[in-house]
Amino acid sequence: MSREVQVRFCESRGVRFPPPTLLVVLVHGTGADAETLREEIADVLAPLGLRLSPAKTRIVHMSEGFDFLGFRIQWKRKRGTANWHVYTFIANRPIRSLKAKIRALTNRTSQQDLRPALIRLNQVMRGWANYFKHAVCKHTQGNLANFAWWRVIRWLRTLHRWGWNDVRRAFTTPQGRWKPVTADGIELFNLNTVPVTRYRYRGNTIPSPWELNHA
Repeated sequence: MSREVQVRFCESRGVRFPPPTLLVVLVHGTGADAETLREEIADVLAPLGLRLSPAKTRIVHMSEGFDFLGFRIQWKRKRGTANWHVYTFIANRPIRSLKAKIRALTNRTSQQDLRPALIRLNQVMRGWANYFKHAVCKHTQGNLANFAWWRVIRWLRTLHRWGWNDVRRAFTTPQGRWKPVTADGIELFNLNTVPVTRYRYRGNTIPSPWELNHA
């Protein structure tokens, strides 16, 4: 059976294949060097049955930054110093997407029970946080955790017709400390609990199928 027939059969059964592979190449040189390297990369990919998409292939300076798989990679000056580093942030689109999902699950007119809503919220936020935990994102995690908490509280206030005193009575201890939002043993996931760990530099230890020409 040919590959094309296999693909069509799988798609007819509901299988969805991943989008085309994304490739990022960092070049130390001029814009002309990058243009030349792009042509060389196209020649390498051609025998593999792959090609560069003209619409999605861009050449940018690292100081401008670019988005890649949900991350924003940019060369920036470290705050308070004169040193410049390449940072990996979370792009704006994944943040907007997560907020939209949280809004959809905490609609103020929703009559669903809190427990299933918390389960689904936790699944979405835990997966999102674990994917982006290697970026510079601690501040973003805190903002999103605060956003999710307020969305749940506002939804509950509308659902139960609570005033602010009712909220404090339900989610604070006798000492006045805030408790996590819980329902039947399910606690609202706090994005801030996911530790941020940066990738270790591996450099030339990453295997390459091609021989490097140092001439």
